[in-house]
Order: sequence, then structure tokens, then C-alpha cells
Amino acid sequence: MTIVKRLVSGKSYLTLVTIIITVMILQACSTGGGEKEANEGSQDTGNAGGTLKIAIQADATNLDPHFITNIPSANIIYQKVYETLVAFNKDMEIVPKLAKEWKQIDETTWQFKLNEGITFHDGTPFNAEAVKATFDRLLDPATESPQRDKLSMIEEVKVIDDTTVQLLLDEPYAPLLSILASNEGSILSPKVITEDPESLAGNPVGTGPFVFESWNSGQDITLVKNEDYWGKKPKIDKVVFEVIPEAATRLAMIETGEAHITDQVPVSEIERINKSDTLNMYRTDGLAVEYIGFNTQKTPLDNVELRKAISHAIEREAIIKGIYNNVGTLANSAMSPKVFGYSENIEPYEYNINKAKDLMKEAGFEDGVSLTLITSDRKERVSMAEVIKSQLKGIGVDIEIQVLEYGAYISAVDSGDHDMFIGGWGNATGDGDYNQYNLFHSDSHGSPGNHFYYTNKKVDQIIEAARRETSPDKRKELYEKAMQIEMEEAVYIPIRNYEHLAVYNNNVDGFWLSPASYLMINNATVK
Repeated sequence: MTIVKRLVSGKSYLTLVTIIITVMILQACSTGGGEKEANEGSQDTGNAGGTLKIAIQADATNLDPHFITNIPSANIIYQKVYETLVAFNKDMEIVPKLAKEWKQIDETTWQFKLNEGITFHDGTPFNAEAVKATFDRLLDPATESPQRDKLSMIEEVKVIDDTTVQLLLDEPYAPLLSILASNEGSILSPKVITEDPESLAGNPVGTGPFVFESWNSGQDITLVKNEDYWGKKPKIDKVVFEVIPEAATRLAMIETGEAHITDQVPVSEIERINKSDTLNMYRTDGLAVEYIGFNTQKTPLDNVELRKAISHAIEREAIIKGIYNNVGTLANSAMSPKVFGYSENIEPYEYNINKAKDLMKEAGFEDGVSLTLITSDRKERVSMAEVIKSQLKGIGVDIEIQVLEYGAYISAVDSGDHDMFIGGWGNATGDGDYNQYNLFHSDSHGSPGNHFYYTNKKVDQIIEAARRETSPDKRKELYEKAMQIEMEEAVYIPIRNYEHLAVYNNNVDGFWLSPASYLMINNATVK
């Protein structure tokens, strides 16, 4: 276990230890199941240099960490172009990054000592002023960042000297380190923030091991090795994220060596992958959950009895087995068992077609109702939509399926232009706050993550209390209470706890896939 030097004592020490233990409770394991697994960089295998080609299903929607709202886009830049003050290791433990050490002075004051001799890709020095410029921009309401609320408890960023910065909070915030280690905590070039902040959407500038080179919209994004990187330099010279919408084409490219890795794997192809001499599979239990969501503010789904009826009519086990080939596990809530705050006591609505029909009558829809269900164009989700349509037909709910390209899907759920949707929430921190605040708090409607457009002031208060609470046991109790209310109000239907998959060619080695579904490629090699 990697431990950072801490200069704390008394109550502050206990508070910090509590928070660190909270994060470290998480377990993230790779499971073989007979598959060949990636060498995770523990050995120096392969040759230095070359280009790593990664086949991705959809183009990025944005490359500015303050405006990215989906993990596939963040995956392009996270710990590649941009770095954070602290980071996660493979076991989701907090370790030093741009900050070499930190201490909690009191419940609302955190101090970070920064590494020296680091420069941004544009030559600007990394220092405490750069940290202040980054978080000041994120927290400025005029920036209109959808990520602002994730760190809105930061009242002031105080520069002590060039290598020392303090974050002054308006109240205690237990998950602070976990959010600082995530994409939202990326440190941006202060020069670009001052001179041309809008350019960051398409031209990211950080301190990371890779420098942004180009983005051909709808085709590819290219990063090149940072020859002046302050840490251990990457072994590859270049990485190209190539947009390949068709799953069969992505897999064929990996098989022939035209590309090296894809992390969007059709579960229907697992048997073929396992039998292949040139395809290898990496599997890891994830932090994400897949669900069917309701727009709770839009008629007729503002009727809770209708939402309950639909919930009782979905046979969730059939979806896991028939659509996902038992990849992942049956979810009981919007929080994965791998996330701190998870409770096994949350009980989804059981499959009961007669109960569903009775609730349809109670809701006033005895003659049926028509609804629209939107989904991204991922193969499994399109198949799930068809199953949902078939299952709901039995209680008089007529579903019109709308299949959207990923970027259009994100725009649709961000704008509230939907009745129902098939969604997933990729927890990036391993902490329940990332689920609860972003998915269910009334301040998070739209792009921050609350695509249910759910508002419940009592739930808001519970989520806010959990943020302030430093006792892990009390935080768990609060999250369980919030999740119970959300389930009682039938805000969503939990379907699947993710298992993340990546397929790679024999010619690549040394990468790993995080529980948050980020490809970590700093030690990757290609033959």
C-alpha cells in the first residue's frame, strides 16, 4: 500500500484517516474467467516507441475537463494530457501526483505541497497560481461548468507560496480527495485560461505524459509523447484514438493488428474472443451501473404510480442473461457494490405483471399510454430497448424507440428531451457522493447527471449531510436512506452492475483498465 507523508495530528488526523479509509475500502479486481489477461506493466516487456491505436465507438464530445460529462470523452485526456493533484492507483488508493504531499489542517482546510520543476505543454510553469487559476475558473458561475457543483464546497483557493496551496472549504467534505483525483480535478494551463479558455474544448493543454496533437472530428484524436515530461516518460511515441462506430469492424481491426485495443466490446463476441489466437480480453469489475431512467418532471411520467407499474413490468434478470451474456451482475440500486455507500438493503421492484396492471389502473392508464424511449446506438442497449418495448406491451405501454448517435443521445438527456432513457453512470471516484449528488440532487438537473430531473428536498438534505459527515458508518446510513426514498419514488429501474471489458491484440502490452473504465496507457508498449 502506498502511503503519502502526512503532517497531521489529533482530530484532524482522525478525520483524514477516516476519509482515506473510506476511499481505500474499494476493491477493484481483474477477473479472468478463462480469458487471457493483459500484462499490467509490472514487467518491462515490448519495445519502446511506435504508435498505439485505440478503436473507440464514438467521438469525444468535448476535451475540456470542466465541460466533459461522460467517461468516454474524459478517457482521451485523463492522466494522459491532464494530471491531478492526487491520483488513484490500480487499487483505487489515493497516491501523490502533482502534489507530493498534503495535510488536513482542520475540518475545512486542506494544504497541498506541490512538486517542482513541472511545466505545462505550452511552457507555462506549474505552481500554486496554476492550481488557483484552474479551480477559480471551475468555480466561477460565469464559466457555467456542469462540473462546478462537484467542488462547490471550495470557498477559496489560497496561494501560500509557489509550491504550497490551500483549499478552504465552506463545510467539511468527506470525498474531497477522491474528486480531486478524478477528471474534474485536472489542472489546466493558466495561460490558456487567461488568453483563450474556449480553445480548451478542442485543444487541451496540461502537464501530462502526452501532448495533444490533433482532432479530426468524427475520425480520430492524436496525442504524442511529451518529451519534456517531469515523470516517467511513456514508452510509446504516439496514441491515436480512432472512431469506429461498428463493433464488428473494431473487433476485426484488433484481430488483424490494424488497431491494438478497444474498450467497447460486444458481449456476444466473448466466446469468439476467447478462442482466438490473436485476441485477448481484459476484464475488471466496474464502479458503474446501468439503468432505465424516467423523466420524472415530464407528463405522464410525473405520475409515480405509472413509474411503479413500469418498474414491476420489467424482467431484469432476462436482460442480464439474454442481452449481456451474464457480463456484469444484477443491480439493486444506482450504486455499484464497489462504491463506498452501497447498501444491499435496497430492494428494486420485483417482476410482477399482475401488480403492474393493477398500478396502471390506479394511475389512470387502464387504456394504455404511449411513451418514447431513447438510447445510444450501442448494440446491447438497442437490444435492451427492444426487450423493454416487448415487456411493456403486456401492460398497455406502447414504446417508441429512438436510437441516437452517442453525442446526440447526450444532448437529448442533457436537455430533458425524453420520456424514458437507457442510461449508465460511471462513478469516477468510488465514493457514493459521485452517484448521489450528480444523479439525484436537484442542483444537478441536466448535464451534471440528473437526467431523471428528479427533485426531492428531503433527498437533497440527506445527500448534503452525507457530504459533510466524516464518519464512514454514518455516511453509509445516510446514503441508504436516500436510496430507499429514490426507490420508493420509482425514479429509475436498476439493471446491471458493470464489468468493464477491453480486447487487445498480441502486439500490445503494459496497459490496464481502471474500475472507472479509464484506459491507463503510460506503460503500454507495442511490437
